[in-house]
Amino acid sequence: MTRIILHGCNGAMGQVIEKLAREDDEVLIAAGLDIEDKGLFTFPVLTDPEQCAEEADCVIDFSTAKAVDGLLDWCAKRKLPVVLCTTGLSEEQLQHMRRAAEETAVLRSANMSLGVNLLLKLVKDAAKVLSPNGFDIEIMEKHHRRKIDAPSGTALALADSVNEALSGEFHYRLDRSGVREKRDPKEIGIQAVRGGTIVGEHDVIFAGEDEVITLNHTAYSRAIFGKGAIAAAKFLSGKGPGMYSMEDVIGI
Repeated sequence: MTRIILHGCNGAMGQVIEKLAREDDEVLIAAGLDIEDKGLFTFPVLTDPEQCAEEADCVIDFSTAKAVDGLLDWCAKRKLPVVLCTTGLSEEQLQHMRRAAEETAVLRSANMSLGVNLLLKLVKDAAKVLSPNGFDIEIMEKHHRRKIDAPSGTALALADSVNEALSGEFHYRLDRSGVREKRDPKEIGIQAVRGGTIVGEHDVIFAGEDEVITLNHTAYSRAIFGKGAIAAAKFLSGKGPGMYSMEDVIGI
C-alpha cells in the first residue's frame, strides 16, 4: 500500500487523483495540503506542511508554482519522495528542485500521461531523420481558458526533446508578430491557444518540401494525468535520493 500526501488537493487535478485513489486498492491518500480545508474529503487537509504528522510514502504535487518551494524544503527535510507535477517553474525553482533531489527522491515531468512520454521519444527519433533533410519544426499546443502558463510545460518538453536530438543547435520562437523576416532554419516555433474546456492537445509538425508529418497527442480527460501521477508515486515509494522521470516509470 502506497500512502500519499496530496499537495493541491482542492484543485481540479487533486480531486481527480482523490477519486482515482479511492478506486485503487494499492494506494491511500493519507492527507491533503492546500490553502484551506473545504471539507471535500474524508482525510485530513492541512494548510501548513509542518502541521502534517501523517505517515506517508510519497507526495503528489498538483498545485501552483508559488507553492512549490515550501513543499520542496519540507520534503527534503522529511526525506519524503515527491512527484512534482506543477508546471511553469522558474529556473531558480528548478535549481531548488535539484538541490532537494540530493536529499530525497524527486520525479518531475511536464506531463504525466503515458502517451505524451512516448511522444517525447518519437519526436526525438523523427527530428534526427527529418531535420537534416530540411524539415522545419513547429509545435502547436491548445489548452482550456483557465491555464495560466504559456507555452505549456509539455510543449517546452517536446521542443527540448527535439533540440536534444539535434545537439542543442536550435532556438525557440514563441512569437512572430514583430518579426518581418524569413524563418530561421535553426528555430523551433511554439504557439499556444487558450479557450473553452480543451484538456490538452499537442501537435509537433515537421514541414518539408511537398510533405508534412504531424505527430499529435490529444487528452480527452484529466484522468490520464492522474493515473500517471499515481503510477509515479507507486514507483517512487522507497527510492533513494535523486532525480527520476516518467521514462523510469514506464521503462522507455
